[in-house]
Amino acid sequence: MPYEPTQIEASATDGTYRSPWWRKPDIWAKAFALPLVAGFGSMTALLLVLRATPLPATNDASPTKVVTASGKTLAVWSLRAARGEQTSLNDIPKDLQHATIAVEDTHFYQHRAFDLPATARALLVDARRGHIVEGGSTITQQLAKNLYLNQDRTVIRKLKEALFAMQLELHESKNAILEQYLNVVYYGHGAYGAGSAAVLYFNKPVQDLNLAECAMLAGLPNGPGLYSPFVDFHAAKERQYVVLMRMVKAGYITQDEAVAAYREPIQLSTLHTPPVKAPYFTSTAIEEAERRYNLTSEDLYKGDTTIVTTLDPVLQEAAERAVATTLPKDSHLQAAVVALDPETGAILAMQGGRDYETSAYNRTFAERQPGSTFKAILYTAALEHGWQPSREVQSELTTFIYDREKQYTVHDYGDFYAHHPLTLREALARSDNVYAVTTNLDIGPDEVVRAAREMGITTQLEPYPSLALGVFPTSPLQMATAYAALANGGFRVDPYTVGEVRDAHATQVWQTTPKKTRVVTPQAAFQMSDLMQSVLQPGGTGYGERHYLRGPAAAKTGTTDSDAWMVGYTPRVVCAVWVGYDDGRALTLDESHLAGPIWAKFMGVAQQHMPSGWYAPPGGVVQRTIDPATAELATPACHNRETDWFLTGTEPTQSCSLHKVVVDPPPVKRMPPLPSWLRRWW
Repeated sequence: MPYEPTQIEASATDGTYRSPWWRKPDIWAKAFALPLVAGFGSMTALLLVLRATPLPATNDASPTKVVTASGKTLAVWSLRAARGEQTSLNDIPKDLQHATIAVEDTHFYQHRAFDLPATARALLVDARRGHIVEGGSTITQQLAKNLYLNQDRTVIRKLKEALFAMQLELHESKNAILEQYLNVVYYGHGAYGAGSAAVLYFNKPVQDLNLAECAMLAGLPNGPGLYSPFVDFHAAKERQYVVLMRMVKAGYITQDEAVAAYREPIQLSTLHTPPVKAPYFTSTAIEEAERRYNLTSEDLYKGDTTIVTTLDPVLQEAAERAVATTLPKDSHLQAAVVALDPETGAILAMQGGRDYETSAYNRTFAERQPGSTFKAILYTAALEHGWQPSREVQSELTTFIYDREKQYTVHDYGDFYAHHPLTLREALARSDNVYAVTTNLDIGPDEVVRAAREMGITTQLEPYPSLALGVFPTSPLQMATAYAALANGGFRVDPYTVGEVRDAHATQVWQTTPKKTRVVTPQAAFQMSDLMQSVLQPGGTGYGERHYLRGPAAAKTGTTDSDAWMVGYTPRVVCAVWVGYDDGRALTLDESHLAGPIWAKFMGVAQQHMPSGWYAPPGGVVQRTIDPATAELATPACHNRETDWFLTGTEPTQSCSLHKVVVDPPPVKRMPPLPSWLRRWW
């Protein structure tokens, strides 16, 4: 059978055959050429547009500000140099230039904005580690980010960074880009630019830096908080070594020069924190902002943040002045003053010592024995357990038996006793220890510990008889918190220094919401506020400071061998004052009376600055006047009188048995005399 060609073969011979499109080389050439041409054309157009478009205005971050509630600046965090103070590249040592290029962008002078091999290598390393280890950004990209963008890690921001980097390379020379970078890059602790960093870390002009110092500085931008020699000198040296080895690899220095530079001693300057007002308060506010709002020190130093605090400048000045004018000039005696708004817990003033420059230790957090100031907490617990203001206790040397066989002998200050029964008001005014221990054992020390915990004392307390005398240390801030529960009618508040944190454009705002928890009945809080006025009245331990005040106040003094206290309040301000030595040495007699004047001077200003009336009695209490000798209702014959508030139904009803009113008997009616004649007859 003769061979017949297939249709395909036949069409191939007669010219009618058409091969498939994928077998035509011209089709593939067009498929590849068109995108390449389009991409090249688009890139050319983009470059022409970027070259013709002027560079945008720089995005200088505003410094972080710490301000009062009224907007008064307390501190500013930034050492960024002004535009007119930039350092010329000619004044920046070659070693610093080379160190920066070696560790940040080895091919800086060869690439055009991007280093694709370095980027690919960084992506590979990051993928292997599972987190970002290397960034891959060139110096030009970093400069674009610092000049024109924020720190957000978004795709849009990265695209903008790429475009701005390309634009920078089209408009500026490599040396100009490097100069700008070295003037804006962040070196830590608020220092922007090599000029500021040289002064901050080494206290010398940037042009005077040696190779060792240049290598240490060049290693900082990658992690200022990690490699700061002020924070971790060992980590800073390790980073310096990495920079030096990169310089060797890049051919900038020899191995011997690197080893010599690494062994070169580094003379660091003293880290000077930015000048601030109210430094004890401001440092506390910064720490609170970092803790509460998850900010880091670097976040604050980089700027664009405003911290609105609770500080009242008038009260802060009053606290500082009260300490300065009361403590002896030639003494190492220290003091702490802290004042709260009892309604919210906002800290209005804080002075943690006599001089922040000499000692930055904030003594408002120091734990010292509160002495008799603890009795306000004790008697609050007693009132809530049925103890009445008229309850009497004999004031004399007393030995108590507790836990069946244990003994505890109580002494009053100076072994001075009244030697007669005292009411609660008298015991508070005199600060009688026998009365306090009797009360403590009567209601139970465990109940006193519970009350202290609820009112704000968080330090260790033990249910011992001596608990009543304030032998367990606590801090001035905790004592102010506990007294705030009396000043505001019975609510526990949490003290705070930061009211609000916001960014430069107020797009993100974090606010503190005050919390109040009922821990004391309004009746007991009112009774204590009334009773503690007696401390400032004749016979009270605080009466000598009464002339500083401008209105009624409640207060309690406290003294131990090494600590002097006074804590008290008005309806708008509660203030705690401590005086003593940091090493716990004993106070002299005169030194033990210095807390009172500081407290009274401060509160006198507070009463003028924040005037208020006194407390109105809540429901459920009645007022009665008694004779303190009998704790019974006073009669017109009673010479000593005391007016107290009682829970309704518990007030005294019997008149004073010692001073009964003597009523003259009615006159005897006599018969009229008999007539004389009748008498004679009779």
